[in-house]
Amino acid sequence: MVALKRVYDGASPEDGTRFLVERLWPRGIQKVKLHVDAWLKDVAPSSDLRRWFSHDPAKWSEFRRRYFAELDQNPDAWAPICDASRHGLVTLLYSSHDMEHNNAVALKEYVQAHMGHKKGSTHA
Repeated sequence: MVALKRVYDGASPEDGTRFLVERLWPRGIQKVKLHVDAWLKDVAPSSDLRRWFSHDPAKWSEFRRRYFAELDQNPDAWAPICDASRHGLVTLLYSSHDMEHNNAVALKEYVQAHMGHKKGSTHA
């Protein structure tokens, strides 16, 4: 199972394995206080895609399509999430204020669609 949580919300034992899925470290958060198991920078959207999207909900559908294409090309980046989820809950941490249109929401959808599939399979 994969859950989502903002980095500004406190850590909880129920979070399971915690992965920060942002390319940039979140503003105002000290590394020692975030309590992450790993920072998966490479699973985040490319800098160009992140800048293009600019958290614009009108671009959400196209952002997802482009982001999924990036993830298809880099299965090693999201493999730790799938691996950890086989052992319990995984929480993807993100910093966006928009809780419906951010890379963690798209990543969760992508990873759940690929759970149990052969590494490197393409997104349907």
